[in-house]
Amino acid sequence: MSTTTKPAPPTKVNVNNIQGDVLSGLPKKTQTFMFFKITNGKQFVADLVKLVPLIQTVAQSLKDRDDIDQHKKAKKPGLIPMAGANISLTKTGLDAMGFTAAMIANTALTEATFQKGAIADAPSLNDPLLPSTQTPDWEQEFLNGIDGLLLVAGSDHDSVQKKIAQIQKVFPADPNHSSITIVKTITGDVRPGDQSGHEHFGFLDGISNPLIAGFDKTVPGPTPIDASNVLTGYTQANDWTQDGSFLVFRYLLQKVPEFNNFLDANRLQNDPITSASLTEQQGSDLLGARLVGRWKSGAPIDISPFQDDPTLANNLQQRNNFDYANEFRDNNKCPWAAHIRRTNPRTDSTRKGPIDNRRIMRRGIAFGPEVNDAEASSGTTQQDRGLLFACYQANITNAFRFIQTLWANNPTFPFIGADIKPPTPLTPGVDPLIGQVAAGQPRQMSGYDPLTANDPDQKPLSMETFIVPRGGAYLFVPPIKLLREFNRHITSS
Repeated sequence: MSTTTKPAPPTKVNVNNIQGDVLSGLPKKTQTFMFFKITNGKQFVADLVKLVPLIQTVAQSLKDRDDIDQHKKAKKPGLIPMAGANISLTKTGLDAMGFTAAMIANTALTEATFQKGAIADAPSLNDPLLPSTQTPDWEQEFLNGIDGLLLVAGSDHDSVQKKIAQIQKVFPADPNHSSITIVKTITGDVRPGDQSGHEHFGFLDGISNPLIAGFDKTVPGPTPIDASNVLTGYTQANDWTQDGSFLVFRYLLQKVPEFNNFLDANRLQNDPITSASLTEQQGSDLLGARLVGRWKSGAPIDISPFQDDPTLANNLQQRNNFDYANEFRDNNKCPWAAHIRRTNPRTDSTRKGPIDNRRIMRRGIAFGPEVNDAEASSGTTQQDRGLLFACYQANITNAFRFIQTLWANNPTFPFIGADIKPPTPLTPGVDPLIGQVAAGQPRQMSGYDPLTANDPDQKPLSMETFIVPRGGAYLFVPPIKLLREFNRHITSS
């Protein structure tokens, strides 16, 4: 490789050098997140070499998924016991290991938002702040700072605990004999029964991740993106972070009873085609679908706008095969502010240029108990539940942060040019789920009712906040080769 020419984007990814959760996802029914502080940087660097055999690669994740498929095809009972671990580090974690600004110069680790860190960046995301300190209203462990994350995912709690026990041989639970201290542990679980794969509001999750060219099998829908949009080290020459990635973690509490009450109270009244009255459940479901952009089944409303179609949701060839191209001047089928349109606007934005570098690989999992009878009857959340949001990208500023600040939180998006504006400009409002507004600003969206979606005099829907951030971290996911060679890069600088 030339010392002056940046490497070509990967046409075939190195599945043995990339941590498993990044491209393929660690197979999981449960996942434990262990956030840590580094107490002995030099020892930690040495310990990483010992940890490598326990870190699952993409190749191993693909093998596990193939074993699961064969198990299902053979109609064997139960689950195959399995668990995989990955590790990632924050900017302060790299500092604790001994890295300086000069050592990481000309690498992806200089990425601005990663260097800034999640705590300092939270105000720009419109995360609620504590009035007394103007710091994020997060749980204290996250405010104290995180150096790294060990995540372990698997088929069941026993398998995960066995993997954690193996990790504890490298990083003992006794802080006097370990180079790290675990400061926060959170466990997420796939929801039970027919809610498997659905987040706590009830919508099927994780079905629209971008496809990676040369890695994923192509299906109808958005064009596969180059792996360099997810993997670091392909934008400049001699970047030793190659095949790493950046992980954004967000600890998100969901106010489920309040969300359900909101849908009921603001339910749509009439069928958009026949004008017949909708039942309470039909009106509530239709409003929910228009806020999210999909029915709870996962069927996109851009294809099936006014009635759920579970068979469409299960059709891998069709459920992502839409692009809003025929409705960029209106939002009758899918509101401009709907969650999936706001976080992946497809042709709403590609008319202005490619958005491949905005795409993220989402790997979240639900946490917390199901809504109980007391919560449902009172309409008030009494127990913490929500989403352990995790996503991977090659550049946090270009991807997650851009999506949150300029798409989800922006009440005027996608009106970014004369070719997109309708005859009478409207204000679509913020993303109904994750859109956050500055203190004192209205939280609204337009186009929620298909009967008035293109009426310039339509009344905007005022919304409560249904998702509350309670913590976060920006982390670098090192490639396997680098985990073995961190010490060389520190001592040679």
